[in-house]
Amino acid sequence: MVAVRIGLLSDTHIPEARRELWPQVFDAFDGVDCIFHAGDVHEFHVLDALAEVAPVYAARGNGEDGSAGRDVQPEDPRVRYAWLLEFHGLKVGLTHYVPIPDRPPNLTMARWVERFFPDQRPDVIVSGDTHIERVTEVDGILCVNPGSPTYPHNHDTQLGTIGFLDIDVGTVEASIWQLAEHGIEPFEWGRWG
Repeated sequence: MVAVRIGLLSDTHIPEARRELWPQVFDAFDGVDCIFHAGDVHEFHVLDALAEVAPVYAARGNGEDGSAGRDVQPEDPRVRYAWLLEFHGLKVGLTHYVPIPDRPPNLTMARWVERFFPDQRPDVIVSGDTHIERVTEVDGILCVNPGSPTYPHNHDTQLGTIGFLDIDVGTVEASIWQLAEHGIEPFEWGRWG
C-alpha cells in the first residue's frame, strides 16, 4: 500500500472545454490524499468540486490571470503561483510552468527553481501549461505534467489524461492515466503521435 497518493491534473479550461469536469476524474481521484491542479483551472468552482473528494492545491496559471481576455480570477487560499509541500521527506513543488528542455535556453530549470522555490529545492515538480503529458527528470528533479483531461495536446474537447504521484518513505512513482468512457486506463505513450 502506498503511504501517500496525490491526484494530478492540469489545464481543465472549464467552462471553455465543457461546463463541468468529466465525472471520470472524480471517480479516479476517490481515495487520494490530496489533489494537485497545475493551473489553467479558469473558474474556481472546479476546485470546489474537487475539494469534495480531497484537499486541493492549485497553481495559478495564465488562464487565471486573464490571458486571452478571460476574467481574472480572485485570490483563493488554495491557489498560488507555486506550492512546495513535503510528504515523507520528499519535497514536491507545484507550479503552472516548468522550462522542460523544449523551452527557450534562457529558461533553465535552475533559474525556475531559484524563482519559485528559493528556500528549498524540490525533489519533484508537478506542472502543466503544455497540455502534453510527460514524466521526465531534469537536473535531478522529477518533472511530471499530467497533460489535460479536457484538451489533450490542445485538441478539441475530448477525454484526456490525469496522473498520480505515489509517495512512500524515500520513493516516488509518477503515472499517467487515460480517461476512458467508463473510467481510466493505463496511458499508451505516443497515443497522440
